[in-house]
Amino acid sequence: MLNYDHEQKQVSTKFSDVLAFSGPAPERINRRLVMIGFVTAIAVEIAKGQDVFAQIADEGIPWFLFSSIVLSVASLIPLFQGVSVESKSQSFMSSDAELWNGRFAMLGLVALALTEYLKGGALV
Repeated sequence: MLNYDHEQKQVSTKFSDVLAFSGPAPERINRRLVMIGFVTAIAVEIAKGQDVFAQIADEGIPWFLFSSIVLSVASLIPLFQGVSVESKSQSFMSSDAELWNGRFAMLGLVALALTEYLKGGALV
């Protein structure tokens, strides 16, 4: 049985610790971005029939940059306040669930792009 500690665990708030290669921010931000990116790519493909590469060419870069900035700032604020993600975990919405969902979204986005590249067009 999983044991979730709901107390706020203090972590280092030093800029170099938070943004270090093995720190709490880089992978967390990347996971969140790719989860949003994967869902958005599928939704736009269903709605407009555009593959991932067409989406990037058709105003995808500004949307990606905007999303990256907003999500990065929103993810960094609690980390710089010393709040760990594990301390905010609940049984259903745990940090482990976010970790695995992000990893599966990374694989899904790569598989989607590769499939569309090999197929020569949109999957749907």
